[in-house]
Amino acid sequence: MDRNGKGPAHPLPKRLIKSFLYQLIKGVAHCHKHGVMHRDLKPQNLLVDDSNPEQPLLKIADLGLARAFSIPVKSYTHEIVTLWYRSPEVLLGGTHYSTPVDMWSVGCIFAEMVRKTPLFPGDSEYQQLLHIFKVLGTPNEQTWSGVNRFRDWHEYPQWQPQDLTTLFKYKDTDLLEPSGLDLLKKMLKYDNSQRISAKEALNHPYFNDLDKEAIDALESPNII
Repeated sequence: MDRNGKGPAHPLPKRLIKSFLYQLIKGVAHCHKHGVMHRDLKPQNLLVDDSNPEQPLLKIADLGLARAFSIPVKSYTHEIVTLWYRSPEVLLGGTHYSTPVDMWSVGCIFAEMVRKTPLFPGDSEYQQLLHIFKVLGTPNEQTWSGVNRFRDWHEYPQWQPQDLTTLFKYKDTDLLEPSGLDLLKKMLKYDNSQRISAKEALNHPYFNDLDKEAIDALESPNII
C-alpha cells in the first residue's frame, strides 16, 4: 500500500485512498452486521491485491482478536489493538464497548493513508492518550459525558482541539477534501455513541464521486 515513500511529500493518489477506505469500511460493516468486532484494525492487517492496477483489491486479515458482540455490550479485555489505532475508551480502561472501537481504528488508518504518517504515534498508553488529546483537545464532561468515570481517567494537561485542516496540508496543498475531513471527524468522536457506524460511513458524501458499483463487483466480502 505504500511504495512511494513516507510523509506528506509522497501522498497516495486521492482516488486510491478513497477506494481503499471504502473497501475497508465495507469489510468492517460486514463484520459488524454478523456480530463481530475485529478489534485489531491496523495497516499491517490490510492486504492489497494489485493484480488489477486500475482497481486494487483490499482485504482485511488477522481476525485473531475478533470477538462476537451482543446488545447490550459485554465486558472485554482492553489489551487490544496496536496502540496507535486504539480508541480512547479502551485506552482509559473501558471494558464495556462495541463496534465503535473499530471505527476509531478506521479513522486512524484513514488519516495515515492521507498523511503517510501515523496520526497518534504514542509509545505507551499514557503517551497515546496525550497524542490524542493534543490533536482533538482534552475531553471533559461537556465534550464526552461520563469520561471521568473511566477506570484510568486522571487529570490530564488541558489542550484545545486543533484545526484538523492544518494537519492535512502540505505546503499549500490540501491533502484531504472537506467532505473527507468531515468523515474523519465523525470517526474520531470521543463519545463512541456519537461515532459514525460503518454502515453510515458507506453512504457519506465523501464517497459520492466513487464508482461504488465497480468496487461492489469485486470479490466480496473484503475479509480473509
